Amino acid sequence: MKKIYAFLSQRVPWPPFIIVAFIFILSFWLALTPDGLLGKADAIGYAVCHRISVRSFFLGDRQLPLCARCTGMHLGAFFTLIYQIGRGKRGSLPDKKFLAIFALFLLAFAFDGANSYLNLLDRFPYLYVTQNWMRLLTGTLLGTGIGVVLYPVFNQSIWFDWIPEAAINSWKQLLIILGIAFLIILAVLSENPFLSYPLAIISAANVLLVLSTIYTILWVMLARRDNQFYDFRQLRWFMLAGLTTALLQIALMDYARYLLTGTWQGFASLMLHLI
Repeated sequence: MKKIYAFLSQRVPWPPFIIVAFIFILSFWLALTPDGLLGKADAIGYAVCHRISVRSFFLGDRQLPLCARCTGMHLGAFFTLIYQIGRGKRGSLPDKKFLAIFALFLLAFAFDGANSYLNLLDRFPYLYVTQNWMRLLTGTLLGTGIGVVLYPVFNQSIWFDWIPEAAINSWKQLLIILGIAFLIILAVLSENPFLSYPLAIISAANVLLVLSTIYTILWVMLARRDNQFYDFRQLRWFMLAGLTTALLQIALMDYARYLLTGTWQGFASLMLHLI
């Protein structure tokens, strides 16, 4: 670990190295994944989601890149992040009473997910048959919690001028976030192609966004540059490093899963074989 710290603290050619790594990984990933924008979105979803068709929504006769639960989770996280960024407040974690509410969303997500898994196995008792709208609901609510936590964690790790005031600090803001979640759920349930197509792309893109954000924070911490940035221009090379690492993770997970299944389709056939 000391060697890593020493490497990062030296004046190494960061920009050229990161740019070459990014272009190399992106080129291979683009060349080896399914064609088209939705094909690339499918490949991102393929790395993080089971993509079982009966547990997914469709754009016409085409399955969305993520299952119902993951679609809700990433759309909820994305639009919650956008809402907070739009407020322009580099605040800290929400008050405990708000965190408790989002913790309940996590418990609902875990409970419904466990029950849904028992539905799939069909060998053990379960409380109810989980429907896709339930998966979407619990996923979206969890996604709002991810956005509410990730945004202030980024602020407190990166910005010099972050403020020790909760980014979400009123019931009005919470209601706005829940309103956003409600609109997301209605939009996905409508299965309207004019809504489903952009939402499909956004949900997949948010996988990259969340992973890139986490890896950006990790690279900044490894370089011991915590709270030394004022704007995104100063942070650009760390952000590119985070994006490159996220893309590498997705590429490796795609490769491992393809070796395991031999198909870009969901896990349905493999799960049926295992159970």
